[in-house]
Amino acid sequence: MPARTPLDPNTDLFGPTEPEVEAPRGHRPLADRLRPASLETVVGQDHLLGPEGSLTGMLARGSLASMILWGPPGVGKTTIARLLAAKAGLAFVQLSAVFSGVADLKRAFEDATRRRRAGQGTLLFVDEIHRFNRAQQDGFLPVVEDGTITLVGATTENPSFALNGALLSRCQVLVLRRLDDAALEEVLSRAEVEIGHTAPLTPEARTSLRAMADGDGRYLLNMCEQIFALPTGTQNLDATALAELLARRAALYDKDREEHYNLISALHKSLRGSDPDAALYWFARMLTGGEDPRYIARRLTRFAVEDIGMADPLALPQALAAWEAYERLGSPEGELAIVQTIIYLSTAPKSNAQYTAYGAARAAAENHGSLMPPAHILNAPTKLMQKLGYGAEYAYDHEAEDAFSGQNYFPDGMDRVQFYRPRERGFEREINKRLTYWAKLRAERGA
Repeated sequence: MPARTPLDPNTDLFGPTEPEVEAPRGHRPLADRLRPASLETVVGQDHLLGPEGSLTGMLARGSLASMILWGPPGVGKTTIARLLAAKAGLAFVQLSAVFSGVADLKRAFEDATRRRRAGQGTLLFVDEIHRFNRAQQDGFLPVVEDGTITLVGATTENPSFALNGALLSRCQVLVLRRLDDAALEEVLSRAEVEIGHTAPLTPEARTSLRAMADGDGRYLLNMCEQIFALPTGTQNLDATALAELLARRAALYDKDREEHYNLISALHKSLRGSDPDAALYWFARMLTGGEDPRYIARRLTRFAVEDIGMADPLALPQALAAWEAYERLGSPEGELAIVQTIIYLSTAPKSNAQYTAYGAARAAAENHGSLMPPAHILNAPTKLMQKLGYGAEYAYDHEAEDAFSGQNYFPDGMDRVQFYRPRERGFEREINKRLTYWAKLRAERGA
């Protein structure tokens, strides 16, 4: 048998790693022409690819681990995977979870096994890996664990929710960041070098263009193609003309996935932090993304009882009124009622005293089992119950001069516990004065 020649990392002994297609002729999209040729030229991910970056360290140690690249669209997940394979001397195989099934995975694993026997490793890149179901994800476990493949999965979804725990335990999760303004400017500058002239934009329009990209480098380059296609000699576009030429990228938002929970959390915490401006911003972001205002109204009602409570007893009726106003008016008029409630709640005094009181009371109820109420506060509708002492010595509070009897209402065998501890804020300051006064009377009359 003739001796095998050493394998070139960029070739595959067992055939092409991707379908052989004729190279496209004619125009190539700008995003394809500007695809980075080395890891050093990838922008916006210095925390992974800089001198102290996680991936830089892996490559320096020669120990490229299986990983999940988690980040928004257009930040370089596919490019990084391809360049990692070249840098590590691995065959690059790409699959999409949208278009691939079990048969495709099986074929990729078999090819990787043959390469391994021949002395070459395989980097299997799976785009949109969260689209695979649990059984398909489990299929990766043995080949990742025994080193047949180095798996690089790409996802825009939170891996904690989208991937099963067994697969996550075998992979490192690396977070790719949306491209910031400086990174987008670098991408725009590279496009101008590639085309050979600057984009016909005023400084304000240039800033607006980067904002319209919303952190997506690929989308920025797609917009640049339309700008560079304008006739030679076109005067610089201002921000208004640019907006008329281009469509703004839709904000990332999915009403049943992580971004939904991220934004409602941001709204809730802005309210809790008494910042009406930030709260209004997150409210607007959610509506722009297509959120149902009824969901927000429901969460505002919860906030009123959880984070304000008795510090301002009017917070709850305010939230309920806004909810009902929206139901009656609909969009967009009803949204102003919700705006009013957001401003009211964010500027109201805050207290979670009743929230924590309820939690403590529930814990006490579970710990003390089925203790009976004290006999003196039980009703006695029958003679037997009267004979057993039900209702005996009950003190009717309204007969006391100050309408306070000071009797014990906790079960026999359980010490009195103060669950509700009002804060010295808003209306609860007045409640605190009453409770302190009643505690003094209770101590005197109990003694």
